[in-house]
Amino acid sequence: MRVSNVVPKWYHFTMAMNLRLSPEQSEALKKAAAEDGISMQEAALRAIDAYTSRRREKLLKGIEKIKTQDAELLRRLAK
Repeated sequence: MRVSNVVPKWYHFTMAMNLRLSPEQSEALKKAAAEDGISMQEAALRAIDAYTSRRREKLLKGIEKIKTQDAELLRRLAK
């Protein structure tokens, strides 16, 4: 039996994973999720979304900082 016949096609289009947390992290996530009235899964997804969106913001801010602080150098290099 081939693996492609066993694993449903939809599985390959989404990402499934196990997240291993320490007991302290698990308890903190459980408590925070309960306070917000959401599942631990939803809390983890929101945390991932926040983290990944901050990375892009930090990158764009860094690029803007370089463009501003090194504007003269960038102009000279462009010639």
